[in-house]
Parts: sequence; C-alpha cells; structure tokens
Amino acid sequence: MNKITPFLLIAFLLSACSTKRENKKSAQSAPQPASASKGTSNVNIPRFDGTAAFSLLKDQTDFGPRNPNSTGHAKCLAFLDGELTRNADVVSRQEFTYRGYNNEMLVLTNIFASFHPSMTERILLVAHWDTRPRADMEADPSKRNQPILGANDGASGVAVLLEMARLFKQSPPPIGVDILLVDGEDYGKEQDLQKFSLGTRHFVDTRNPNYRPRFGILLDMIGDNDLQIPIEQNSLSYAPDVVETIWSAAEKLDVSQFVNTPGEQIFDDHIPLNEGGIPTVDIIDFQYPYWHTLEDTPDKCSAESLEAVGKVTTYVVYTQNAGHL
Repeated sequence: MNKITPFLLIAFLLSACSTKRENKKSAQSAPQPASASKGTSNVNIPRFDGTAAFSLLKDQTDFGPRNPNSTGHAKCLAFLDGELTRNADVVSRQEFTYRGYNNEMLVLTNIFASFHPSMTERILLVAHWDTRPRADMEADPSKRNQPILGANDGASGVAVLLEMARLFKQSPPPIGVDILLVDGEDYGKEQDLQKFSLGTRHFVDTRNPNYRPRFGILLDMIGDNDLQIPIEQNSLSYAPDVVETIWSAAEKLDVSQFVNTPGEQIFDDHIPLNEGGIPTVDIIDFQYPYWHTLEDTPDKCSAESLEAVGKVTTYVVYTQNAGHL
C-alpha cells in the first residue's frame, strides 16, 4: 500500500489537500446466519468465514508479487475476475494506462462488481489489489528495489471482499452493493504522492456522475496478526456518521480489534473518493512492522484478523435499509 507519513500528510494537506502516505476457496457451502448481537433484531446476517478469507489471501500471494506489468499481476487479475464473476450480478473491467518512472507504460485494471445493480441505494466497498514494486522500507539497501509479496498490504482487504462477495451471492443483502478492486495504488516512490492511488483517481475521474453510493468503506492492511484498528482521522473528518456506524457495529459485536480512539491521519484511496463526493472510511491498521518490506508474507497475517473485519463490515452492509444510514 501507499500511505503518507503523518508529518508528510500534514504538510501536504496544508499546501494542497490531495495525497497519500507514500511509504505506504471461498467455501461453497451456504453461509450460516450469525446472530445480530446486542441491539439489532430480526436481521439475518450471514456468518463471515475468516478461514475461507485467509485461503483467498493465500491464493493471491501464491501468484507472487502483483506489481503492475508483472506476471503475478496478470495471473491475479484473471483470478480476481473469475472469483467476482462467479458471485456478482455484473462485473466489468476498467482498463487504462499510466506513464510511470523511466517512461514505463503501466497497464492497469480496476475491477467493478455489482450486486443488486437495479437498486438506487448503494454501498461501495473498496480495496487495492496491486502490490508495491519496491521494498523501500527494507533495512538492507540492496533489497529495496525488489517487489513485495503484499500479504497484508493488498491481499488482506481483497480477501475479505472476495469472501463477502460469496456471502452476497448466497444471501443477497438488503441494499445494492458494489465492490471496487483498484489497481496502481502502491506505485509511487517516497514523497511522490501523485503517483499513488492511480486506480482510485481514475475511477473517480471517469465514473458516471449519477453514481452516488450512500457511503464507501475502504479495507487496507487489515490482516495483521496483532490487529488494532483505531479511527483514521481523515475518515472522521470526511465521514463521521459512517465512522460512528462502523465502530458502533464493532462494539455491538464485541469485536475488540476496532479501537474507539483517534488513530493516524493517512492519505489512502479514501481521499480521492471523499473528494469526489463519496463519503468513505478507511479501515486500516497502519502499525504493521513489515510494511513495504519483503517480510509482508502470509505468516504475518491471520484468519482471526480477517474475520474480525469481515464480521463488522458484513454487519454494516446487512443492517442497512432504504431509510437511513
């Protein structure tokens, strides 16, 4: 992923207000309903399976690094397209190119999957599927130009959304849902923040102006074995009501990984979405010691962490109705 360090972000927001922290199978059986837990009755919420999500994380890392123009990137694109096509009502690819460093032409693809496409009231769920082309946080300088595997920074959020797609197929939610997997999120070099979030920027710039989901949820770096998710500060500024919905859901479900305290201020894919008029919250644990290193591998992640985030996000989706947030 590409995230912007707090001090860089503050400087950026003061000067321009548009950045990102640069340093920064599914089981085929029908899902079993989970209890709505303290406070919400008469709502059938399917049970999110963290073990199945972890398998989907491994499916991605088995392709190797998924940085743009790599073999792993091409193989993973076909895999993701197949998984979503199996479960969603409509799936489309948004293909585009971007001229990167040393005149490199990146071939990038966003994947957009819709459930209940005819419904006007919608929720947008987002994760980036690419991985970083350079391990610039490696202690050994000789290793810093190697691409990372991105088990947490990339595969974790995608894995949760792929498992949710299976739930939506088996137990249709009460509201329209779109899953957006964005490409080119983690391309930029340190402090070159305009070369981050390429897929999200392209989506915002080219989307139908009539597409206005009720809100968005971004999942990023949510697989850490020691998962703790405070409230990201830009999310609180842009979408306080959505923050309240998510963290209240976590409290109702007794999901302790969501910590109801202020966290860091991070530039992530939610910033272009918020600036484009879609109130979006970033669910992220940025305190990950293997960030942008070659050690971002599946053994640093857990099914329990994926299940915690999947459980809360599933609850939020299935407790929506047409009347209010």
